[in-house]
Amino acid sequence: MDSKQFAEKTTEFIFNKKGFDVVLLDLRELTSFADFFVICSADSDTQVKAIADEVDRGLRDEGIKCWHREGYRALSWVLLDYVDVIVHVFKKDAREFYSLEKLWGDAPTEKLTDPAEKQSVSK
Repeated sequence: MDSKQFAEKTTEFIFNKKGFDVVLLDLRELTSFADFFVICSADSDTQVKAIADEVDRGLRDEGIKCWHREGYRALSWVLLDYVDVIVHVFKKDAREFYSLEKLWGDAPTEKLTDPAEKQSVSK
């Protein structure tokens, strides 16, 4: 699985726990420390933890271990580093404050929507 597919895979787990405003930032042409940032929002500390735990559990079940994690104490921003892909789970207000999308404004951005929402809308 290439880094783009890996980044997209993490979004499945994010959507399982109702993460929202999910975007992929493609950093491949901008930096060498990661290929993609996956950024999502949550409404509460509990949801931030649930999303981060779901991503970690889901990937671990597929044999992929997290290299580094931060933010589990405060739960306003949890970072899961899988080397080529870094997942950022933000409480909504923290995401606005840190504004990674603006900081990395030169990166091509892809906004993703929950496939389950598309199905419920089309019925």
